Amino acid sequence: MPVIMGTAGHVDHGKTSLIKALTGIDCDRLVEEQKRGITIELGFAYLDVAPQTRIGIVDVPGHERFVKNMVAGAAGIDFVLLVVAADEGVMPQTREHVEICTLLGIRTGIVALTKVDAVEPEWLELVQDEVRGYLAGTFLAEAPMIPVSAHSGQGLDALRAAIAQVAAGFGPYRRSDLFRLPVDRVFTMKGHGTVVTGTSISGAVHVGEEVRIYPGTHRAKVRAIQVHGRPADVALAGERTAINLQGVEVADIARGDVLAAPDSLFPSAVWDVEISCLPSAPRGIRHRTEVHLHHGAREILARVHLLDRERLLPGERAMVQMHLPEPLPSVFGDRCIVRSFSPLRTIAGGRIVNPLGRRLRRKPEAVAALEALAQAEGETLILAQLELAAAAGRSFAELRVLTDVETKALERALQLLASRQQAFLFDRDERRWVGAAVVARLEAECLAVVAALHAKEPLRATISRAELVSSWGRELSPRLAHFVIERLVRSGALAAEGDGVRLFSHQVELGERQSELKERLVYLFAETALMPPSLKALGEHDIDPKAAAPMVRMLLEEGVLIKVSEDLVFHAPAVAALVERVQAYLTEHADMGPAEFRELAGGITRKYSIPLLEYLDKTKVTLRVGDRRQLRRR
Repeated sequence: MPVIMGTAGHVDHGKTSLIKALTGIDCDRLVEEQKRGITIELGFAYLDVAPQTRIGIVDVPGHERFVKNMVAGAAGIDFVLLVVAADEGVMPQTREHVEICTLLGIRTGIVALTKVDAVEPEWLELVQDEVRGYLAGTFLAEAPMIPVSAHSGQGLDALRAAIAQVAAGFGPYRRSDLFRLPVDRVFTMKGHGTVVTGTSISGAVHVGEEVRIYPGTHRAKVRAIQVHGRPADVALAGERTAINLQGVEVADIARGDVLAAPDSLFPSAVWDVEISCLPSAPRGIRHRTEVHLHHGAREILARVHLLDRERLLPGERAMVQMHLPEPLPSVFGDRCIVRSFSPLRTIAGGRIVNPLGRRLRRKPEAVAALEALAQAEGETLILAQLELAAAAGRSFAELRVLTDVETKALERALQLLASRQQAFLFDRDERRWVGAAVVARLEAECLAVVAALHAKEPLRATISRAELVSSWGRELSPRLAHFVIERLVRSGALAAEGDGVRLFSHQVELGERQSELKERLVYLFAETALMPPSLKALGEHDIDPKAAAPMVRMLLEEGVLIKVSEDLVFHAPAVAALVERVQAYLTEHADMGPAEFRELAGGITRKYSIPLLEYLDKTKVTLRVGDRRQLRRR
């Protein structure tokens, strides 16, 4: 299984020289680095510790001016080789690098005491005690400490053996299958075009596959791959990788961008982060403080929004929101480093618990929801993310990012939750899921909306589904709304009648006056047949239009009346009889003009004939050709 080792330590403590002595590879590739004798950019090497076992090595700069480059390299490593010069001992960047590795979640490493050939044995013993004392309480407290000399070769065999032993301690494949490669270098190679390098965080990429460069929209094809300097058909998680890309220029990619499969990541301008402020931070972090945020190989300015306090003190932990200047991709569990704006120094680090955050109000329940996310795992994490997403729900692709769970494991977990009625797939096209608690709240809301509509118009037998959704009072996916309605129908809480629904207990009961009004309306529209009064003109027949409106709606729902235009309704039997006459006429004649239609309709005027003809067209009884109608063949 691929394993990456990274170096850490103060400037000029011999990290690059030690790696060259171990591997034969000089990581200082830049002319300026070789001229000045210090590492500026990330360097890369590899070490074969056993047959078929090659360890990738990331050599980071030690100078305080290049800590941002150190963080970019440390983001993808599995264990650290802390280098401390025996003639100087623990120095400022020794401390900062250890703090950064701790904040990035690195839990294993080795300590190499370099330049031992330049000090006396008594001094070496003192330095060993000093280093052990400093490392007490850190993740390197029990790490093997090996005196070495890159110049004489002393201790190199012991160091190789220690590296092989630590590397062997990493179990089998432990990352998700969501391919991500943060880009730490991009350049042009003559005859090949654009090349990017980085450490694959998770997943795998094959030659010939399409990738997207996030957070942008450029897509490219993987033309060729090198892993640790060797050509390969596939790059796996944990491998130092160079990828030759086809279809993009160097200008299209920047350090910090992420290669991933198209439509697999979802950049966001808000991240919810569990953050820890270092005890050594001088002032802590105030609400809305601007900081340098390091994530993967990217450094950006961001604002820290504290959710439950005005200031995060040194040594404290809190749930915060990182507000970014542009949407950027991340995944649940990713680590990030926070450095103060000025002076530049590491002050905190965090773990991303929601990479698809939205701006939250500073309320205790918001903090509690994020705390639940930080503690959750497996099925509990899926449910917590669905609860946080509320009625928006989450697609399967989003849940991969929100849980960092391997695809097949996530599919199994969702099916299990569905079988328990704890999560529901409400949109099969987008594979979108919603939590049971959210559905329960929506069901209660839906019943309340239907009850309110019944109370407002008690003479309406049912409420159309479209009207119900529009009356819900919140932005809701139509598919989720209809999913909730159908659940209520199946459970018996709602009764369905055609396109309408009603509370199971709702029945229309007419009083004496209402029954009388209904009878008058039926008689009026039956009597006037194809020349009925407009709804606004009901007053001419001693009927109050306002009082008649709900009764007319009831008659429309019952099918006694038919609405032909905004202000015209007809007696349904009269229209049905007209349709039969029109169909019989057009069966014997090729077409029909307005004059023939008016004659078939009993000599009605244009006021009625035009709306009726349009109604026949709309209901696909007739087909308009110019000014004439033909029978529409079904």
